[in-house]
Amino acid sequence: MKYYSTLITALIIFVQSAFAQTNTSVTLDVNGVSRTYKIYVPAIYSSANAVPLVFNFHGYTSTNVQQEAYGNFRPIADTANFIVVHPQGLNIGGGAGWNNFAAVSANQGDLNFVEKMITEISTQYNIDQNRIYSTGMSNGGFMSYDLACFMSDRFAAIASVTGGMSALHWNACQASHPTPVMQIHGTADAVVAYNGGGIGSLHVDSLVKKWVDFNNCNPTPTFTAIPDVVTSDNCTAEHYVYSGGTQGATVEFFKIIGGGHNWAGAPISVNGNTNMDINASKEIWRFFSKYKLNDLILKTGNIDNKEIFRVYPNPTQNQVTIELENSSNAVFKLFDASGRLMQENKLITGNNEISTSQLTPGVFMYTLSQDQAIIQTGKIVKEN
Repeated sequence: MKYYSTLITALIIFVQSAFAQTNTSVTLDVNGVSRTYKIYVPAIYSSANAVPLVFNFHGYTSTNVQQEAYGNFRPIADTANFIVVHPQGLNIGGGAGWNNFAAVSANQGDLNFVEKMITEISTQYNIDQNRIYSTGMSNGGFMSYDLACFMSDRFAAIASVTGGMSALHWNACQASHPTPVMQIHGTADAVVAYNGGGIGSLHVDSLVKKWVDFNNCNPTPTFTAIPDVVTSDNCTAEHYVYSGGTQGATVEFFKIIGGGHNWAGAPISVNGNTNMDINASKEIWRFFSKYKLNDLILKTGNIDNKEIFRVYPNPTQNQVTIELENSSNAVFKLFDASGRLMQENKLITGNNEISTSQLTPGVFMYTLSQDQAIIQTGKIVKEN
């Protein structure tokens, strides 16, 4: 997925000269590994008001600096008042990226990194915990789908530009609530093929359908042919909206006919034709801005309005806290990787502090049930 040329370097130099004073580079220690990210805070931010947080992940062999310039959200953040984070991937197989193609467990380090970024940023800025979103280019789109599946307790919606999912990761997906998804993909993408295969990705039509079905959306979309205003880009755009999903979740799909492996609306092309009839960054924020996590939390079985709010911190060391509005017949169960029950706790209304100090470091699965109906599942990472 090598696709950045010297042209994008020139773009970066120009953009940085205009915006460098508003960006900060941060280094974190994540399980003994040094990880870095850039954070953009708009001038209108005030700690008096909670603001959304948008993650923007770069593609394979790219960098967070390049993605910041290429998939640019900063002008939008300046008026809409949200914070943008650009994480930097580690070297995997010869280039920087995210572990979204092998076993799900291979990406645990990246998931831990995201969790720690959210925690650290939330201590420094007033973040609306119900309005955290993720998007990304190519491999960064794959990463966003992983967050929808394996950190759904944190993310309200995701978007992917030229990215996708493998069948392996879809089959392991553990999204615990309806998840709004936007996919933007070119039919002539030579890197992440529209028809799937190659790097193990699903056919884009199949991927969209899986999320439509998961969200229980109307299988018949509203269709709009985007006006072909810029004919010189040699491609056109179609917009499909699958609405009526559970808790109001929708799936939106921009199908770029003749489009390549590019961020729509970007001033340069990476691979193939770049559609200029839409601006991916603007469309993604329009989509994100409609959703809040607490509006998407599923209510099933006989639980009525007894919502599970959050299980945190994650990763953890000695204990986790579970927030409950109503504890009627609520039970927390923790399982190891083999499915063996490690502990079981009855919960009370309010904050439940559960010790994890007796567990060995590793990844554990949990279920939260109420009136014997499982209403939330997820992972807990136990650190040293």
